[in-house]
Amino acid sequence: MPKALITLSPGRQSSVLGGIGLVIAAVACFASLDTVTKHVSTSVPLFMAVWFRYAFQAIATTVAVLPTRGWSVLRTVHPRFHMLRGVLLLMSSVFAFLSLRYMPVGEFTAIVMITPLVITLLASTTLHEKVSTLRWVLVCGGFTGTMVIIRPGGEAFNWASLLPLGLVVSNSWFQVLTSKLARTEDPFTMHLYTGWGGTLLASFALPFVWVTLDAWTLWAGMILMGLLGTVGHFLLILAYQRAPAATLTPFLYTQIGFAMLGGWLVFSHVPDRFSLTGICMIAVCGAAGAWLAVREGRVPIQAAET
Repeated sequence: MPKALITLSPGRQSSVLGGIGLVIAAVACFASLDTVTKHVSTSVPLFMAVWFRYAFQAIATTVAVLPTRGWSVLRTVHPRFHMLRGVLLLMSSVFAFLSLRYMPVGEFTAIVMITPLVITLLASTTLHEKVSTLRWVLVCGGFTGTMVIIRPGGEAFNWASLLPLGLVVSNSWFQVLTSKLARTEDPFTMHLYTGWGGTLLASFALPFVWVTLDAWTLWAGMILMGLLGTVGHFLLILAYQRAPAATLTPFLYTQIGFAMLGGWLVFSHVPDRFSLTGICMIAVCGAAGAWLAVREGRVPIQAAET
């Protein structure tokens, strides 16, 4: 007797399509955030911009979560790990702001998207997880694409091209630690502690870097950064409530397209043929590797944002 075809009910299909739409909207927010960040980073001190970005999100998250969850959401048995996550995310943001000051948005986003592939290396070397041959091929393909973009020794190469790699390393460890904490901690607890941890750490540098901004457009840009980051995270939460991670993960890589569009519209930058080749290699290998990671129950993949 032939097996019956498995189809999604209309309601479930609508939910999955809604999740896909929400995750695409989320990465569009993150790509827009990076485009605004590149504009702001040329005129605003680094730690001042980072502090404002974290403070906006931390306050907005607190206002949204505490009235419904109460103070119990702050209970945790791993305060040190939460602080370490805050340090790693702050490092990621610093590398992101510095990278965007010197690099085009599209190329920056593509390099950051090798994070899931780096997590594969960490899982193999530090967590002693078994990695299939196919996953190693995808890792090699993604790193080859990165080298095509950076082109060490070429005329287009400069030291700033290495900054996104610092972001990749710090963000990879951030996601590994996230996967460990997620087994016992409430996601909202993790989100609150990480946001406020980054805000408090950046606050130490704030008195030394604060300047008066005369242009209202810079204030508007920083507010927009906070808004885009907050809305992007909210949309991701809604997306993963509607569809499984294995379905949504490949769509995270549409962020590269949005980043390239933002770079073209705002900065009139179009990647050259070598960069486009590298970007395509990273997108294909990264999306396939991230999808496999989720299907195998490994470290959950998160969208790349500053």
